[in-house]
Amino acid sequence: MAEDHHGVPFSPPSSSSSSSPAPLGSSVISLVNRLQDIFSRVGIQNTIELPQVAVVGSQSSGKSSVLEALVGRDFLPRGNDICTRRPLVLQLVQTKRHPDGTEEEFGEFLHLPGRRFHDFSQIRREIQAETDKEAGDNKGVSDKQIRLKIFSPNVLDITLVDLPGITKVPVGDQPSDIEARIRTMIMSYIKVPSCLILAVTPANSDLANSDALQMAGIADPDGNRTIGVITKLDIMDRGTDARNLLLGKVVPLRLGYVGVVNRCQEDILLNRSIKDALVAEEKFFRSRPVYSGLADSCGIPQLAKKLNQILAQHIKTVLPGLRARISTSLAGQGALLLNILSKYCDAFSSMVDGKNEEMSTSELSGGARIHYIFQSIFVNSLEEVDPCEDLSDDDIRTAIHNATGPRSALFVPEVPFEVLIKRQISRLLDPGLQCARFIYDELMKISHRCMVTELQRFPFLRKRIDEVIGNFLREGLAPSETMIAHLIEMEMDYINTSHPNFIGGSKALELAAQQMKNSRVSLSVAQVKDALDSDKGPASERNGKSRGMLPLPRQPNGVVIDPGNRVHSDVEKVIPSGNASGGGLGWRLPFVFGDGDNRPVVKENTASKQHIEPVHGMELSFSIIQLREPPPVLRPSESSSETEAMEITVTKLLLTSYYDIVRKNVEDLVPKAIMHFLVTDGDFVLLTQIDSGVHLKIVSCMLIVFGVLHTYQRGSV
Repeated sequence: MAEDHHGVPFSPPSSSSSSSPAPLGSSVISLVNRLQDIFSRVGIQNTIELPQVAVVGSQSSGKSSVLEALVGRDFLPRGNDICTRRPLVLQLVQTKRHPDGTEEEFGEFLHLPGRRFHDFSQIRREIQAETDKEAGDNKGVSDKQIRLKIFSPNVLDITLVDLPGITKVPVGDQPSDIEARIRTMIMSYIKVPSCLILAVTPANSDLANSDALQMAGIADPDGNRTIGVITKLDIMDRGTDARNLLLGKVVPLRLGYVGVVNRCQEDILLNRSIKDALVAEEKFFRSRPVYSGLADSCGIPQLAKKLNQILAQHIKTVLPGLRARISTSLAGQGALLLNILSKYCDAFSSMVDGKNEEMSTSELSGGARIHYIFQSIFVNSLEEVDPCEDLSDDDIRTAIHNATGPRSALFVPEVPFEVLIKRQISRLLDPGLQCARFIYDELMKISHRCMVTELQRFPFLRKRIDEVIGNFLREGLAPSETMIAHLIEMEMDYINTSHPNFIGGSKALELAAQQMKNSRVSLSVAQVKDALDSDKGPASERNGKSRGMLPLPRQPNGVVIDPGNRVHSDVEKVIPSGNASGGGLGWRLPFVFGDGDNRPVVKENTASKQHIEPVHGMELSFSIIQLREPPPVLRPSESSSETEAMEITVTKLLLTSYYDIVRKNVEDLVPKAIMHFLVTDGDFVLLTQIDSGVHLKIVSCMLIVFGVLHTYQRGSV
């Protein structure tokens, strides 16, 4: 059983072209592919030689056709001149077919992580664009790799490196020594003992003078790592064949030769599919008597199977040495990495703590900006908020009326105070969360500013550190925001009216009475001034103005209070005597509510009394009254009584007093929560997060390598 790229076991395709590979083959090849990707990112692929298959051949030898036939799709640039101008690391990954029998084929480039190419013509264009970007658009050559993975149920797990074809004559922008440069590039791959060599030679050329076999002979004189591929068997001169070549009688190779028949240029121009070409290839070998005995060892399907098995066996052979080299390299890289990360964490902490040697003298930076956010932005913003700015007198009066239910209140009710103060406390949540977000953004800026010089050499490491720092700070932001939300919820869940700094009912009543007394004095002065001004007009007009400006107060039952018997506004009559408690809200307001002996003296209007008496004496047949229906939305009357004014003033005083207590708590605890969870969670934790984040993939792959090796040595694989 093989494994797909997610590690899920599956059965290989039922096609005769791909039999089931050995379990070790799929597992170790997939492992090497993962290691190649990781080492390529961290820049140590040149120090650890991983097993792979390098495809070598002269220009127009058929290398590209062989690779496309192994994949089963057209995806490589083509043309009359040199096409492969950068090494293309091609990783073939066998995947599982869908339960309904459908299949999915796609490619992924290492330089475009997460993007899948289902259109293979787009893969060709991307290869061409990346080649032009690095090597120019006029036939230049570069040794910088392009890494491509192709996932398909129609391939076997193989890692191939398509190298530029050996050319003799420079074209375009190629230097005069282009042949020497390409040979040097090819030799840098095939001289490595862990690299298998796929030497591609056309059958219509002299095998003894094959450029691919000559270079393979230099790098692998014993022929233990070289696989020969003979292409273009169908265009050999009449009367000739390649049987002796395929049998290894001309240039012997221990791993042997595989003959293939590729599509010709006419087939490509006519869009002949690779599937049809494979059918024609099998027919060619079966129909030629000279190749009839070699048919089972020739053709693209047999080449794919042979490459898969030889590569797996080769990896198994070099695995012990690979483990030792990885351990040595990882130790050296780990020491360098730890040194860089330690410097980075020191720089980060220094900027936050204000101990940075390169401290700016022109602007605030680092921890000073954090302090500015806490004090000048967060605290000052809360100080400037009036707790009653969004509460009108009508809102408070409505809340008081709703709290009394169907009865008139004898005391100022506590319910509206609690409802309104909770509403005002909830307004503190958003500023607290915004403050945490500001600090998070500031820490991200600090992380970008404190990049040490060594990180400039490792762009991937720098990018990875940015990712880890971002994740680390986001992990600190989440509990900070949760803690801030809990703080606000705690303040809302328990309204502590026994707090020593809370104004209390008696004190609030005293201040409210004083405020109302001062407001009445101011009103009286204004009224006297208006009365003096009105003396200049006619008497009737003055009387009308006086009556209009000083209307008689009226009780809810329609009874008018005699101005001569108005309640005195002395404070000592407003505040009840006795042991009034300042901690609660349920104090008695005898003056405000008119109960007991302090009830205001009311003198009924004579005219009203004379009018009312006959009504009570009328017969019932004349006392039928039609009531109007209440409106759907009911608000208190626009004019408020002196009692309601007192209640509103007292409620505002209570709200302001308690809000100030909560505000001070929030101003103190929100910065503490942010500092605890987001800023000062420990440099060691930060270092560990960065170190583990960067090393995670490498270490995991190392463990897999060692695990496979251990299992193999025990004989269970």
